[in-house]
Amino acid sequence: MPKLVIIGTVALDNIRTPFGEVSNALGGSAFYAGLSASYWTDVGVVGIVGKDYPEEGFSVLARHGIDSKGIERSEGLTFSWSGEYTYDLNTAQTLRTDLNCLLSFNPVLPESHDSLETLFLANIDPEIQAKVLDSLPVRPSLVVLDTMNFWIEHKKDALQKVLRRIDVLTINEGEARMLSGQFSLVSAARTILGMGPATLIIKRGEYGVLVFNRESVFASPAYPLEDVRDPTGAGDSFAGGFIGFLTSQGKFSDDTLRQSIVVGSAMASFCVSDFSTRAIEGLKRTDILKRLESFSSLTSYQALPLMSLRTEG
Repeated sequence: MPKLVIIGTVALDNIRTPFGEVSNALGGSAFYAGLSASYWTDVGVVGIVGKDYPEEGFSVLARHGIDSKGIERSEGLTFSWSGEYTYDLNTAQTLRTDLNCLLSFNPVLPESHDSLETLFLANIDPEIQAKVLDSLPVRPSLVVLDTMNFWIEHKKDALQKVLRRIDVLTINEGEARMLSGQFSLVSAARTILGMGPATLIIKRGEYGVLVFNRESVFASPAYPLEDVRDPTGAGDSFAGGFIGFLTSQGKFSDDTLRQSIVVGSAMASFCVSDFSTRAIEGLKRTDILKRLESFSSLTSYQALPLMSLRTEG
């Protein structure tokens, strides 16, 4: 039985960057997050796909030990996103979004998912996110939610209602400003934490991650990469690594939160090095351990000799 259940999109993506392009590539928030989390804990994915969805997608999930019984097969077409990146790889230009079978998505968790420890409500309609919470016989120990600018703009009331019921919110910096109405990310965090979540994670692309809660602030850098080919799914891969590791630790503390953020950042750094999920499909244990060791050295330095600070005047 999965300890972590992820509810979100399973999609086919068409992506173009300065370094190449792919068509009908495996993607979707739940797909990326599920693969990333599977390196750390037992995962179940809940979503919907159409009749055009390739069996390869289910094979990839199976190879990672991911429970896909919660993925509904529809007679419609699979949700599809088409986007383009210029040399500013922090921002995608959406060329086309075909919701297709996602319009009829009414997630139902299999009985095997009833005893989940952690729930990740990936980027979907906040009304659906609320329905999922309503349907659970027992609230999971940890509920993490992701959203995007579309829902903030068009369903802000529904989003704010569901924010009162979660533990952790993950969004990017533009979305944080949009949701809060504040430009300063510190002010934005204070406003958003007042909406309900105990912890706010602000994803900043190549500039790393900021984490706010009522007790502390934590920052993690992004891993400096020589080759970045496709940033699609980086945020979901971050979330999957973060939540997967946190679930594996069995407790939520400031220390495990910070460790989980670094794990998420490491998983995201693998994701962007190739198109679609190629780079995170076949990672070896040694690959991940080496990347995490590199992360620990990024901000490691000897204690400063503060006694040498000159007095005022």
